[in-house]
Amino acid sequence: MQFTARPRFGIMTAPQQVDYADLLRVWREADTIPRIEHAWLFDHLMPIGGDPGGPAYEGWTLLSALAARTRRLRLGVMVTSNRFRPPAMLAKIATTVDVVSGGRLDFGIGVGSRPGHPQARREYAAHGLPFQDTAHAVGSLAEACTVIRRLWTEPEPFDFHGEYVQLTGAFGNPKPAQRPHPPILIGGRSSATLRVVAEHADLWNIPGGDIDDAVRRSALLDRYCAEIGRDPAAVTRSIHLAVDYERPGATRDAIAEAVDAGFRHIVLGLPSPYPAGVAHWVADELIGDPGPR
Repeated sequence: MQFTARPRFGIMTAPQQVDYADLLRVWREADTIPRIEHAWLFDHLMPIGGDPGGPAYEGWTLLSALAARTRRLRLGVMVTSNRFRPPAMLAKIATTVDVVSGGRLDFGIGVGSRPGHPQARREYAAHGLPFQDTAHAVGSLAEACTVIRRLWTEPEPFDFHGEYVQLTGAFGNPKPAQRPHPPILIGGRSSATLRVVAEHADLWNIPGGDIDDAVRRSALLDRYCAEIGRDPAAVTRSIHLAVDYERPGATRDAIAEAVDAGFRHIVLGLPSPYPAGVAHWVADELIGDPGPR
């Protein structure tokens, strides 16, 4: 497990049931606050909470717009559904955002929606997208990570003939602004996904809630890294924690538990509507003094 000098805090604003102007306001405010180091969107095509007929923005398009209007924040989608976009297309989209942002992208990806989440499941049929079983989703995620990294780094066209991904003459130009490529964050908690994390990820994110379960999953990731000869400390541990505006003490307690458990990349999920000055509130009430670098 990786222990760095201090935790690095960010925010997550789910782009549902909210206007673009409100999202932009929060991100631009956060961009001026050094204690907030990263910001995230989610990847759903329809709302998964609140009014099922309400607004929901496409994550990568919105991320590119926000990248162009910010200057400092690292940014990403937590996490991209690998079920939504072919991996070579996703590599091109991510490269574009990395270039637009001046090299600030953290590339988040995962298998996609849980099959038992009805509001998330409906978006596949509504958009003509297939919903494959879990084995297919995990296997295709591993191949997607391989292909995306190759498109970001290899100078010559290549063919790829996997079980799930087939490419002929694949080539990425331009390359991302970051070298050798943007950090890869994989989100998920299943054992099968953690094996993909061990092989491909620079960061691993787990939804918060049950810190004991998060610790057990982190220990399992340690084991999977060791099995393939990778230093477990090479994978930064990230956790998403829901913010309660009315009970900041409870959120601070959850942050302290996560940090004590070795999580050093903390993503604070902000519910909408966003209060005025919410990013300053997060910095003052939840983060405080993050300690020395």
